[in-house]
Amino acid sequence: MKRRFGPLRILGVGIALTVGGCGSAGATTPPAPSAGMPTALTLPSPSAAGTIHVIHHVIVVMQENRSFDTYFGTYPGADGIPMSNGSPSVCVSNPAAGGCDKPFHMTANSDSGGPHGQVNAAADIAGGAMNGFIGQAEHAKQGCAGTFNPTCAGTGTSDVMGYMDQREIPNYWTWAGDYVLQDHMFEPNASWSLPAHLFMVSGWSAKCSNPGNPMSCTSALQNPGLPTATNPDPYAWTDLTYLLYKNNVSWGYYLSNGTQPDCADDEMVCTPGSQNATVPGIWNPLPGFGDVKSDGQTGNVQTVDHFLTAAKDGTLPAVSWVVPNGKVSEHPPALVSDGQSYVTSLIDAVMAGPDWSSTAIFLAWDDWGGFYDHVVPPTVDGSGYGLRVPGLVISPYARQGYIDHQTLSFDSYLKFIEDDFLGGQRIDPATDGRPDSRPDVRENASQLGNLTVDFDFRQAPRLAIPLSTTPQTDLK
Repeated sequence: MKRRFGPLRILGVGIALTVGGCGSAGATTPPAPSAGMPTALTLPSPSAAGTIHVIHHVIVVMQENRSFDTYFGTYPGADGIPMSNGSPSVCVSNPAAGGCDKPFHMTANSDSGGPHGQVNAAADIAGGAMNGFIGQAEHAKQGCAGTFNPTCAGTGTSDVMGYMDQREIPNYWTWAGDYVLQDHMFEPNASWSLPAHLFMVSGWSAKCSNPGNPMSCTSALQNPGLPTATNPDPYAWTDLTYLLYKNNVSWGYYLSNGTQPDCADDEMVCTPGSQNATVPGIWNPLPGFGDVKSDGQTGNVQTVDHFLTAAKDGTLPAVSWVVPNGKVSEHPPALVSDGQSYVTSLIDAVMAGPDWSSTAIFLAWDDWGGFYDHVVPPTVDGSGYGLRVPGLVISPYARQGYIDHQTLSFDSYLKFIEDDFLGGQRIDPATDGRPDSRPDVRENASQLGNLTVDFDFRQAPRLAIPLSTTPQTDLK
């Protein structure tokens, strides 16, 4: 496949930079490592050499609704779709048509997925049989006004058994070959986007009977609720930004203006609502946390152009979360190509800036979106984990071509940040100075792996490898 080069553009944001790039390799082997750009590196301080503290900037880029098998099920060496003689050997029952359907190669740029609420997750997992995906998609609400609603599938034939490879998502596969692919990254809860994003920033999803009292909160994996005019701060428990602020660690939460799913639970059907930095939402929960407001930190939630400027100027905060709008989210029916281009533009911007040499980028997808995955999620506590999602680590210190088989979840991002910037302090009501009623400290789960194994902090930082934002693909 030819490599194709193009300008760096942020889709739907109106920012344009110019950085060259490279595409993918062939369709049956991992992409060959890309050649680094001959750019200078600004090295971290000598005192940090060989330790996690060479990382001065952690960036979590969170996309939407893809299972691991959907994107990397045929990646060589990964725990992918079971195969026999080069063909899938698993077959999932099809209640409507009878018989069963095997995974198939999919090239649709816009797809449907399946319902992905808490009930659907349990049905897909089916007690460990992992065979409920087609039935759930067939019985989902079809053609909903709110195309992002977790109870919905798209219109037409179910595509939950479809998978893509480097012919459709060449940049994602190239990063897997150049850096680290995590093949046991599980969403933190067996449910949909809002709980996943709450876990991403706080290690919990809950509902609080008294929004001003962190001890009134109880676990809520399906309907934690959104801020309202009468209850603007429903999330009373502690999120990571409390500890960051307390320890003078800078942070930013960046999102693209546009649309987001705006249904509060899977019983509702609604049209996509507007998304902006000042309005709490499903992909933007931090403005609904009481501690963010009491710390005076709501201004840290900004539009993504601020992230791009900081990347260019070398002023990235220590911790960044970057979330999409509906158009570039990869949440069905959004175009896969738009999402890949958007993510590439974010990562290229970091690579082109002076902070690259001290940065770790963690890229993941917030839930499985109803798509097939064959791995049974491990049991951690009453809240999770959920189904497997793709995870990538992109950093000048990341191990090259490494597949991380550890059990991971978004809790591992919190753990890495806490170990890097907070001396290992956890979001722990017994020690963090702000008690809440969370049932456990997720970062300390015995099953949870440690992201430090994905790095070689002793190696010389590798040069940047920007990719084309318009790679040649087989998407149709």
